Amino acid sequence: MLDEFIHEPRIAYFSMEIALRNEMPTYAGGLGVLAGDTVRSATDLELPMVAVSLVSRAGYFRQEIDAQGRQLEHEEIWDPRSWAHPLDAKIAVRIDDRSVWIGAWLFVLEGHMGGRQPVLLLDTDLDENSSDDRAITHYLYGGDNTYRLKQEIVLGIGGVRLLQALGFAIRHFHMNEGHSALLGLELMRRYTYPVEELRPGESPYDLPRVRDLCSFTTHTPVEAGHDRFSYELVKRVLDNGFDMQVIKGLAGEDSLNMTRLALNLSEYINGVAKKHAEVSNAMFPGYKVHAITNGVHPYLWTAENFRQLYDHYLPGWCHEPQLLMRADCCIPDAAIWEAHVQAKQHLIEKVQSLTGVVLRPDIAIFGFARRMTAYKRPDLLFSNLERLRAIARKHPFQIVLAGKAHPRDENGKQIIAQLHAQASALADAITVVYLPDYDMALAQLMTAGVDVWLNTPLPPFEASGTSGMKAAFNGVPNLSILDGWWLEGCLEGITGWAIGDATGLPDDNARALYDKLEQVVLPLYYNSDRSAWIKVMKGAISKNASYFNSHRMMRRYATEAYAR
Repeated sequence: MLDEFIHEPRIAYFSMEIALRNEMPTYAGGLGVLAGDTVRSATDLELPMVAVSLVSRAGYFRQEIDAQGRQLEHEEIWDPRSWAHPLDAKIAVRIDDRSVWIGAWLFVLEGHMGGRQPVLLLDTDLDENSSDDRAITHYLYGGDNTYRLKQEIVLGIGGVRLLQALGFAIRHFHMNEGHSALLGLELMRRYTYPVEELRPGESPYDLPRVRDLCSFTTHTPVEAGHDRFSYELVKRVLDNGFDMQVIKGLAGEDSLNMTRLALNLSEYINGVAKKHAEVSNAMFPGYKVHAITNGVHPYLWTAENFRQLYDHYLPGWCHEPQLLMRADCCIPDAAIWEAHVQAKQHLIEKVQSLTGVVLRPDIAIFGFARRMTAYKRPDLLFSNLERLRAIARKHPFQIVLAGKAHPRDENGKQIIAQLHAQASALADAITVVYLPDYDMALAQLMTAGVDVWLNTPLPPFEASGTSGMKAAFNGVPNLSILDGWWLEGCLEGITGWAIGDATGLPDDNARALYDKLEQVVLPLYYNSDRSAWIKVMKGAISKNASYFNSHRMMRRYATEAYAR
């Protein structure tokens, strides 16, 4: 099956998680969804790529919410044979001073335009390995630091070796976050200067060549999001004959910082929004961090009724999303509204099937769904329940929430429980529903079916954010804090609305959110002249969706990062 993919040089795209199908729990959230959209757009644009990730047989986790609003986590075991094909090649890496064998499953991503792209899912659950080593690729972001380091050895070092064993010709390596940075060490091992050409004390590694082969995308301005491993752990687990002083020079003296390693071994580095690049340049002085703002896959995240609408009025939009710029003048208001009504009804039906709650189609629905963690501030909307009640008495609205907290994020879990308590407290005035087990399928329904999409992070910690981009493809305006992509996408009253300014002070943001809801958004939604609201919907499509898509993103990677 590999013959069709190894005849030409490819971009090797490494990501710890990747969203390929809703039935394959090989992703945890935005990073994995972006990785999936990256490969989808590469497929549509016929950019030869091979993605490398972990098989994650036990998934991230399946989320249950109990009656008290507490998150319960369950394994989400899946069988790779259902969707992928086992490959014959196996390679070994040294972990804990023993050989750990790595195989792979081939998943072929088939684009809606007929393209095909290979994805390798690395797997250590092999007969040759001990029970502990067989479990290395089981749990996405599971276990302790030792487990994570072993996973990153498998991904980075094992991934490079397996690509070679399978016969892939790689012309460039793209690291999606720092989890795969150890691939740079494997390339250093491969590319060395002849011993006879070295002066005493000179490094044998051809670092310029390694850097020229690598690009690195950093995704988080949150310090805790950058993996670090003590050198005591590294020496015990990774001991692969690498010169530890060289590693310290590249990854940091105090601990192995995977982001620092990736920065030092990549010629091209980028953040995922203009503001994020600025923040990253300040975090990592001495490095040039470019800005390539994220995007979402046009076809995947557009609801079927909107796809049909665009096919009719703007044929070719899937391949050239910039054609959506014409939506405001080429698509009738009535057609836009009818497509939205259908998407809203699909969401209402899903909410009822999951929770038993019946939402009203004639009342505005606000949506908020993302990883539940403190800096995302999902509770900002509920800062003042009495103010919310007062607004709802004048202009009724409904709220749909969803999102998982990392199993070790106790604050995130407490936020979920708090949201449930606040929903109960508001039950007499506002219908608030929390949908469990947020995944790709639910994200598609929510971003298409709500009337307004909310995002309330604490600046500058939202690197980009992509859920609001998905909403834009379905004509759903954003009401969001000015951070991440929304700093670029917000045209006040045209594509949606800003909440306050970019300072992000909690009290100021809460007041600004309530003021904007009460004085601008809800009055416009309930205005008897619906055309004013539809004009904003068209603005979201023509100004946001036409630009914030993964086709534009990948064309920039191809010309700026991969063409070096």
